[in-house]
Amino acid sequence: MQKTVNYLHLLPDGSLPHMMDKTPFMAILIADEDVSQMWLWDTSRWLVEAGCRVLLAWGKDAEVWSEAVDDAAAEALDAATPEDADDQAVVTTSHEDDDLEELFWFARHRAAHPVLTLNRTLIVHVAAGPRREELEAAWAAA
Repeated sequence: MQKTVNYLHLLPDGSLPHMMDKTPFMAILIADEDVSQMWLWDTSRWLVEAGCRVLLAWGKDAEVWSEAVDDAAAEALDAATPEDADDQAVVTTSHEDDDLEELFWFARHRAAHPVLTLNRTLIVHVAAGPRREELEAAWAAA
C-alpha cells in the first residue's frame, strides 16, 4: 500500500475539521502557538477519535500535548472492547529538544506502532498561518 503524507493547518483555539477517513495514522503535531487548555484537550480527543495511533509532538508545550493525547487514548481504550485494545493503542512521543529535521527523520525512519502498519501520516500544524511548503519540504528531505 502507498504511504501518504498530508498537511493540516489548525488555527489556535479554532474549530476542528470533520475527518472523513478514520484509517489509523501517524500524526506529527507541530505547535507554533500557545492554545487554551480546553482546546488542547478537545484537539487531543479529536486526534484519537480520527484515528491517530502514533503522535509525535514538537514545539510549544510538546510534552503537554503528548500527555493530553495519552489521556485521550486512555479514555478511548476504556470504551473499547478487549479484542480492539491493541488496535486502539496510541503511542506518543514529545520532541521538545529536537530540531524539526530530527523530528521528521525520526518520524520517517523510526516511529512505529507496535501492532499496526500505518500508511498515513498527517502533519498537524497549530499556528496563526500555514507553512505547508516549508514543512512538506522538511518531510521530503528527512
